[in-house]
Amino acid sequence: MSIEVRAGTFAYGKNEPILRDVSFSAETGETVAILGPNGVGKTTLIKCLLGFLPWERGSTVIDGRELRDFRGRELWQRVAYVPQARKPAFSYLAEDMVLLGRSPYLGDFSMPGARDREIAAEAMELAGISRLRGRSCAHLSGGELQLVLIARALAAEPEYLVLDEPESGLDFRNQLVVLDLIARLCRDRRLTVILNTHYPDHALRVSDKALLLFGNGMHLFGRTEHILTEEHMRALFGVDIAVRRERLNGKEYAAVLPLEILEKGENGPWTRP
Repeated sequence: MSIEVRAGTFAYGKNEPILRDVSFSAETGETVAILGPNGVGKTTLIKCLLGFLPWERGSTVIDGRELRDFRGRELWQRVAYVPQARKPAFSYLAEDMVLLGRSPYLGDFSMPGARDREIAAEAMELAGISRLRGRSCAHLSGGELQLVLIARALAAEPEYLVLDEPESGLDFRNQLVVLDLIARLCRDRRLTVILNTHYPDHALRVSDKALLLFGNGMHLFGRTEHILTEEHMRALFGVDIAVRRERLNGKEYAAVLPLEILEKGENGPWTRP
């Protein structure tokens, strides 16, 4: 099973395409990280991938079927989306927010049943937030709310999980909590994950594949170890970068060290890598 974008192109109005002929894929149990500086189209790509914005050319394909061939409920039973965490307009309890993830399985006037509540409780336990059941989402920390939104997505029992900067704005510990949860979902549940991130360290930690968006329609995609190189990251962010690896307790960790800002044109993000 796989989710993929085939030669996706998108432009806002009559502007030059922000995305041009982008192609990438994620197989069962894989994580794909999408990286790039601000304004290159990371969130736009997620919106096109999910059909919130229409591709000008190209398509999203899920298990061999184009996205437009899926009916709404059928799609959202297969694919779950976790947006960037923001305080909700209504003061839902955490357990009620997670229960909203069961919506694709309910009729227009149906109410969640015992099984739906059981699945929502299991999703909260999986995300490690059962203790938040009776708490108002309006009173949660950013990290707690992000985990609630992930649990809401898991309550849909999806095969594919798409996350838009799930660790942004979180403190150091909560970033690791989210990243470790993503790794566990791929390893233990065989979920396929696509996530936007600003952090190369995080992509190195959890992703199997990486898609780099350079702007002006340029991009690179492949196995993480081949794509997230010092050379490519210098070109992507316009920063001189060193990658250091350390093996501790039988596991290898990678750290990205930003050394200095490169001068414009000196292998910066506006040049082809």
